[in-house]
Amino acid sequence: MPDPLPAPAQRVLEAAARKGVALEILTFPEGTHTADDAARAIGAELSQIVKSLVFVAPRDGGAPQPIVALAAGPDRVDVARLAAVLGEPNVRRASAREASDLTGFTIGGIPPFGHSRPVRVVMDPRLGRHQTVWAAAGTQQTVFPVSPGTLRMLSNAVVAPIVVEPDQAASATGLDTSPTPP
Repeated sequence: MPDPLPAPAQRVLEAAARKGVALEILTFPEGTHTADDAARAIGAELSQIVKSLVFVAPRDGGAPQPIVALAAGPDRVDVARLAAVLGEPNVRRASAREASDLTGFTIGGIPPFGHSRPVRVVMDPRLGRHQTVWAAAGTQQTVFPVSPGTLRMLSNAVVAPIVVEPDQAASATGLDTSPTPP
């Protein structure tokens, strides 16, 4: 008999079931804390790993509004692009404590849905390059495979380009990506 799922992973499973989706949650005792760890454990491409990154938008006199950005493993979220998509000029990355408090999950295991409170979710379209992507299932040891379309539905995500473009990433590192003259 398989070990029971940890409570956070069970919450993810139940959230999917409420939308009519049966997930297969896999457990990796060595952990899937980072996108690299997950890709290695699963045997998938890094671009198939879904990062669920928590951001916040400040609210006057209230708690910050949580935002989860879904991006492929090797990609970095462009905060200015995310802010523009959301119409929220002061978006910032959440601290580890804020991420945990606002989603009910710890960093390294934050899933795209099943959070302890309503969360706005924005999904980068590059996740659609694959038939199957892999996302955290509530713990640093659990993941699940899902199609990008089902992921969008389960997380109620808005799909919009929110990652740093490859040429922007290269220029940010000081690399010249212009063609070499003949």
